[in-house]
Amino acid sequence: MPNIRKKQHLGLIGMLLIAVSFAGLHLTAVTGRASPDTKNYLSYALSLSGESREEAGRRAIAYSCASGQHASLSPVPWTNRKTVGESEEQCVRRLDNSVAYWSRHGNTSGMTAPFANQRFMAIFEARPGYPLFLVPFVAAFGITWGLWLAGLVIALAGSVCVLLTLRAASASRRAGLAGQALYLALPTGTVAMNPLSDGLSLALGTAVVLGCVLLLRDRPRTDGASGTGGGPGAGAWAAAAGPRSGAALVAGGLASMFFVRYSQALLLAAALAGALLLWAGWLRRNRRQFTPVLRAAALCAGLTVCVYVGAHLLGWPMGRDSAQDLLTHHYQRPDLPNPWPEFFVQEGVFWSAWLRRQAASPVLPVLLALSAWALLRRRSVVLPLALAAGAAGLLNQAGHPNLGQLYGFRLIVFLWLLPVLAIPLLLDRPSREPSPVPAQPEEVGGGQRDGTVGVAHQVREGA
Repeated sequence: MPNIRKKQHLGLIGMLLIAVSFAGLHLTAVTGRASPDTKNYLSYALSLSGESREEAGRRAIAYSCASGQHASLSPVPWTNRKTVGESEEQCVRRLDNSVAYWSRHGNTSGMTAPFANQRFMAIFEARPGYPLFLVPFVAAFGITWGLWLAGLVIALAGSVCVLLTLRAASASRRAGLAGQALYLALPTGTVAMNPLSDGLSLALGTAVVLGCVLLLRDRPRTDGASGTGGGPGAGAWAAAAGPRSGAALVAGGLASMFFVRYSQALLLAAALAGALLLWAGWLRRNRRQFTPVLRAAALCAGLTVCVYVGAHLLGWPMGRDSAQDLLTHHYQRPDLPNPWPEFFVQEGVFWSAWLRRQAASPVLPVLLALSAWALLRRRSVVLPLALAAGAAGLLNQAGHPNLGQLYGFRLIVFLWLLPVLAIPLLLDRPSREPSPVPAQPEEVGGGQRDGTVGVAHQVREGA
């Protein structure tokens, strides 16, 4: 028992060291992260905190223009801050003029300041979760430090969920810490730190994946090897949590994502439902226990329907609106009667350029190749879930084939969860089990022993 608690303390220390290192690195770029959409979320948050729409817009403009004056070079990996193209005064004047113009042309209501026409701003009105999350940070620490601290909390929360996901799937402590470090070092960490809704959506997505892993276990582990001796540590919690906790995380995570970025919630839920349904079919065909997987698929499918129906009933912009937004330059030109032919042309143009970009800078292809190796060499409940998360990222980018996002990561960021969750598994010894899903221990006399591997058991290595 003392040895187990010592290892738990070492794991906690490792987790904290990674978090502190990440925070220290990002202290070099407290500001300078604002994108054109940041002012929309910030003005929404300031309006929620009680400021008038006009004052909220003025402060959001001041922050956005001041942020744009910082140098484009940064020691923080993966940041692509654009080179300054105008002075702060010119930026403020341009945005003030834009607000005045759209106020005169009908944009007189809503929580966000009138930076554009009302139809375009409705996209941000339909994402109240992120502005609401920002309110206490901005109120307590001001705009600059409040946005930075909110991003830090989001990034660290997502990284801890990745660590817990790997530990809940019986990965070793070193694999869990590697997953946490990868999440923070790759574009997932940078996107989480940027003052946009994508980071919070990503963190909630990692909680949903964690919930799926827990949901696939018929009961929590309580054996000594799992490290549930009551001491601190991510492994102890991951081993002790069970299906009820998993169902709560899946439902709560997707419900929260609905208010943060409902389109990504819809795609993630649908991708998870599809992947789990295919997996359950494969298990059934091979005469293995498939009930927990089918149960998880049913939950994700039900939540997919709920997200879609909820967005429709609230009148939030849907897929057709997104296509018109792209093709009419944010609704500043007349709608196309049938946007889909031109939209699919844009798809071809975007993905051709994206593939050329990956060939010129093959970091993601290399990481995906390592992920494929992990898929072939390891058996883990995490892998099909990681594939589903990656598919959700590809689908999200496919819904926005904008060449302006070619060098960015935020729309496709869920794809990076595949290497984050898969590559750390290569640090563990290959499992000899015939199925990636865990089996229940069977009763023998007064105790328990492991039975035939079905849907609830994995060899715990490196515990």
